[in-house]
Amino acid sequence: MEAFVHEKNSASARLFVERTSPDKPVHPGMPDLEQVKKPISFFEFWPGYLFYIPVAFQWLWNAIRFQGLGLPLIANPSIPLSGMVGESKSGVFSKASGAAKDRIAPWVLLDDWENTDQGASRAQRLFKHAGLSFPLVAKPDIGCRGAGVQLIRSKAELVAYIEKFPSDGHILFQQLVPYEAEAGIFYIRYPGTENGEIISITLKYQPYVIGNGQNTLEELISMDPRAGQLKHLYLPRHRDRLQDVLPHGQPFRLAFTGSHSRGCIFRDGRKFITPELTRAFDRLCNDLPEFYYGRFDVRFKDIDSLMKGQDYYILEINGASSEAAHIWDCRGSLADAFKTLFFQYRTLFKLGAINRRRGFSSPPLRQLIGAWRREKKLVSCYPETE
Repeated sequence: MEAFVHEKNSASARLFVERTSPDKPVHPGMPDLEQVKKPISFFEFWPGYLFYIPVAFQWLWNAIRFQGLGLPLIANPSIPLSGMVGESKSGVFSKASGAAKDRIAPWVLLDDWENTDQGASRAQRLFKHAGLSFPLVAKPDIGCRGAGVQLIRSKAELVAYIEKFPSDGHILFQQLVPYEAEAGIFYIRYPGTENGEIISITLKYQPYVIGNGQNTLEELISMDPRAGQLKHLYLPRHRDRLQDVLPHGQPFRLAFTGSHSRGCIFRDGRKFITPELTRAFDRLCNDLPEFYYGRFDVRFKDIDSLMKGQDYYILEINGASSEAAHIWDCRGSLADAFKTLFFQYRTLFKLGAINRRRGFSSPPLRQLIGAWRREKKLVSCYPETE
């Protein structure tokens, strides 16, 4: 924790200046964002229920083949439903020890409050006890795809966030990591083996437009080849700034959350997978009991450090429902996306079958349905995503 605080104090403020200053890189530490002729693929924003129809059929086939409809729900036995839906972020974090615990960005959970003022006061006591300070990232403890994630810069923003949050929900507050570069790292290991495999790295680029001293923010968004096709995501989020004319060279970040569905730009980073990084995740996952399959969302200093397995912090640990998110690179094909997903779900069934032989039992599907309903209800009530 002391190392994190020192690093935060020396770098966090500087990064906030770079985010909003002319002539500064908007993606420090990341490989250059390649410009493409077709910035959105034809299937990137298909509805989930449509995109996953082939995967649903494959699930049924695997259920017959492996003789168990719910086997994916015991792929990660230490996480309820293996992290398929409705898992608690703090619950997963709490199981970490050693190297894994040290890599998770410091956090606290606000899980019970009577009213907004009492909740804000209790949250601040938690911050003080844990050594956290503004800026912080607020996110629902149960949720997916960046729903309800906001950057909290002050007490006033803390109060406003809690006021909008459902009273029966839980809020995870996490110290803002002093690095800008972000990635999703997908790791798989089979029970009883010492070494696993990183099958995917997805580089996550926060989208920006750059001011020219003439056009309004709304016009800049409309003129951008990619952002102009996603105005339904960006315009409501920045409704109070749309008529601002940005100075020449001034970057303006359109999305903070590293979620594809919220407008973040994804690029396939599998070429950056190294033996050193894989060994680092082997050590890390030794300190996550009965965790064999999932994606780690991380922020890191720079790509060279990440390839060495150094200088990164974990933002989230996602289980069975997580995607090898490089499939959302606009340069990828639909065939490759389904090839990756079919591999993922076949692996889930294999893991589940192994864990069944080890004595774990699949939960009834009514638990999965109940968790999905609760998550859906909560997500509908969360504050807007930044």
